[in-house]
Amino acid sequence: MKKRFSEEQIIKILKEHEAGKKAADLVREHNISEQTFYRWKSKYGGMDVSEAKRLKQLEDENRRLKELVADLTLDNHILKDIISKND
Repeated sequence: MKKRFSEEQIIKILKEHEAGKKAADLVREHNISEQTFYRWKSKYGGMDVSEAKRLKQLEDENRRLKELVADLTLDNHILKDIISKND
Protein backbone atom coordinates (compact mmCIF):
# COMPACT_ATOMS: atom_id res chain seq x y z
CA MET A 1 0.00 0.00 0.00
CA LYS A 2 1.43 3.37 -1.02
CA LYS A 3 1.41 6.04 1.60
CA ARG A 4 -0.04 9.40 0.63
CA PHE A 5 2.15 11.38 3.01
CA SER A 6 5.90 11.16 3.59
CA GLU A 7 7.42 11.52 7.03
CA GLU A 8 8.45 15.06 6.12
CA GLN A 9 4.88 16.00 5.23
CA ILE A 10 3.49 14.40 8.38
CA ILE A 11 5.93 16.27 10.59
CA LYS A 12 5.13 19.52 8.77
CA ILE A 13 1.43 18.98 9.50
CA LEU A 14 2.18 18.24 13.16
CA LYS A 15 4.36 21.36 13.41
CA GLU A 16 1.42 23.41 12.14
CA HIS A 17 -0.65 21.95 14.96
CA GLU A 18 2.06 22.79 17.50
CA ALA A 19 2.11 26.34 16.14
CA GLY A 20 -1.54 26.73 17.13
CA LYS A 21 -3.59 25.53 14.20
CA LYS A 22 -6.62 23.47 15.24
CA ALA A 23 -6.60 19.74 14.56
CA ALA A 24 -10.03 19.92 12.91
CA ASP A 25 -8.75 22.53 10.45
CA LEU A 26 -5.69 20.44 9.60
CA VAL A 27 -7.83 17.34 9.11
CA ARG A 28 -10.07 19.17 6.65
CA GLU A 29 -7.21 20.93 4.87
CA HIS A 30 -5.18 17.77 4.26
CA ASN A 31 -8.18 15.47 3.75
CA ILE A 32 -7.26 12.98 6.49
CA SER A 33 -9.31 11.46 9.28
CA GLU A 34 -9.00 12.60 12.88
CA GLN A 35 -7.89 9.09 13.78
CA THR A 36 -5.02 9.34 11.30
CA PHE A 37 -4.01 12.74 12.65
CA TYR A 38 -3.89 11.54 16.26
CA ARG A 39 -2.10 8.32 15.28
CA TRP A 40 0.55 10.47 13.56
CA LYS A 41 0.70 12.68 16.61
CA SER A 42 1.33 9.73 18.93
CA LYS A 43 3.96 8.25 16.62
CA TYR A 44 5.76 11.34 15.30
CA GLY A 45 4.87 14.01 17.87
CA GLY A 46 7.90 16.11 18.82
CA MET A 47 10.18 14.53 16.23
CA ASP A 48 12.34 16.16 13.61
CA VAL A 49 12.49 14.85 10.05
CA SER A 50 15.86 13.17 10.67
CA GLU A 51 14.50 11.38 13.73
CA ALA A 52 11.47 10.17 11.77
CA LYS A 53 13.71 8.82 9.00
CA ARG A 54 15.85 7.03 11.60
CA LEU A 55 12.70 5.56 13.18
CA LYS A 56 11.61 4.24 9.78
CA GLN A 57 15.05 2.69 9.21
CA LEU A 58 14.95 1.00 12.61
CA GLU A 59 11.42 -0.32 11.99
CA ASP A 60 12.52 -1.77 8.62
CA GLU A 61 15.59 -3.36 10.19
CA ASN A 62 13.47 -4.79 13.00
CA ARG A 63 11.02 -6.26 10.48
CA ARG A 64 13.85 -7.89 8.52
CA LEU A 65 15.39 -9.34 11.69
CA LYS A 66 12.04 -10.75 12.82
CA GLU A 67 11.63 -12.46 9.44
CA LEU A 68 15.15 -13.88 9.74
CA VAL A 69 14.44 -15.23 13.23
CA ALA A 70 11.19 -16.78 12.04
CA ASP A 71 12.94 -18.49 9.10
CA LEU A 72 15.74 -19.80 11.31
CA THR A 73 13.26 -21.06 13.91
CA LEU A 74 11.33 -22.90 11.21
CA ASP A 75 14.55 -24.43 9.86
CA ASN A 76 15.50 -25.48 13.38
CA HIS A 77 12.15 -27.20 13.95
CA ILE A 78 12.37 -28.99 10.62
CA LEU A 79 15.87 -30.27 11.41
CA LYS A 80 14.78 -31.45 14.85
CA ASP A 81 11.87 -33.32 13.29
CA ILE A 82 14.20 -35.01 10.80
CA ILE A 83 16.63 -36.01 13.55
CA SER A 84 13.86 -37.40 15.75
CA LYS A 85 12.48 -39.50 12.84
CA ASN A 86 15.95 -40.94 12.14
CA ASP A 87 16.41 -42.12 15.74
